[in-house]
Amino acid sequence: MAGRRCASRAWLPVVLLLTALVGCGGRTAPDTAKADVQRVLDRRAAAVLDRDETAFRATGVAAGAGAGLANLRAVPLAAWSYRLDGLSRSGDSATARAELSYRIAGYDAAPVTVDRALKLARTGGTWRVTSDEPSGKGGDQLWDEGTVTTVRGEHSLVLGVGQSGARLRSFAALADRAVPAVSGAWGADWSRHVVVLVPASLEGMAGLLGSPASGYRGIAAVTTGEAGGSAQAPADRIIVNPDAYGVLGDLGKQVVLTHETTHVATRAHTTAATPLWLSEGYADWAGYRGSGRTPRQVAPELERAVAAGQVPAALPDDGDFGFTADAGALARAYEGGWMACRLIADHWGEVRLNEFYRAVGDHGKRAGAVEAALRDVLRTTPEEFTRLWRQYLVGQLG
Repeated sequence: MAGRRCASRAWLPVVLLLTALVGCGGRTAPDTAKADVQRVLDRRAAAVLDRDETAFRATGVAAGAGAGLANLRAVPLAAWSYRLDGLSRSGDSATARAELSYRIAGYDAAPVTVDRALKLARTGGTWRVTSDEPSGKGGDQLWDEGTVTTVRGEHSLVLGVGQSGARLRSFAALADRAVPAVSGAWGADWSRHVVVLVPASLEGMAGLLGSPASGYRGIAAVTTGEAGGSAQAPADRIIVNPDAYGVLGDLGKQVVLTHETTHVATRAHTTAATPLWLSEGYADWAGYRGSGRTPRQVAPELERAVAAGQVPAALPDDGDFGFTADAGALARAYEGGWMACRLIADHWGEVRLNEFYRAVGDHGKRAGAVEAALRDVLRTTPEEFTRLWRQYLVGQLG
């Protein structure tokens, strides 16, 4: 009996120990991996902002741990942070889904947010980043493609990869001329500065846009941003296709930068209600404004159509502006939009053109937006405006 009592007492501490570990409800010890990974990402973000290579390396594995920081060292950052959205673990390996939020000092009114996929490994009880890449449908950030070189202009910030300082300075000069030109056309109610990204190639441009390169072949530049955004929306980015841009003449290069800068200026008033003939046509109108170029020089495809008796029956549809469309049809769409805006400026005046643009965008919905602006601003109808536009094409190009 004594032996049995002794055995029972010997098991008691073991039972109490298991109870303490498992708990009354059978719960296991909490997994702190998410909190641990978030702390690593917080330290990594602080190292980026501080340009602290030692601290940055401490958050990554030994091989290439500082490469990411070296690529973006020249980017003037005002903010950089990660928010962990999800974590998938397998032993000492993990994949994190995170939202990267960053802001370029002096240019972004609010943070730019992008999705990132980070791979991590745990060594010595500490999680470290092994890779940090774009996630989902988002494209690259410029520093994902190589070391960024920065050139500051009076009204511009040019960020490039694989480009000489001299070439980047030429973009800054073009942008610095574009900003006051656009303000002269549109007004001063916009940021009046631009961020220009110049990747190494067409493929680099496509990578930034998260799209196939074939869709942008022959397109010299595009502007990304939040259409209809508030004044607190992040600054737009003008992304250059260096392959197509390089074959343009001096005037063509300036027109392209001024066109894209116009999209930056008009962003807050460009909404789902704005047809592409108006947004693209206005940008071209601002781009060519004051250049002295005639309609025949600017609209050769439409000139050929008019000469052949093929005057368009209607203003270009949004579908006509697809980058994968026939090159001639795409050119006629842009030229037709430009001629429509030029008609308004010639017939009603530049002030009315700006009022018309704002009225269409501020309508909110596509249905009825153009009709209401034609009625309220230009005192005309869609039918009469189309008739005047077709007559204007013949008069200017015939």
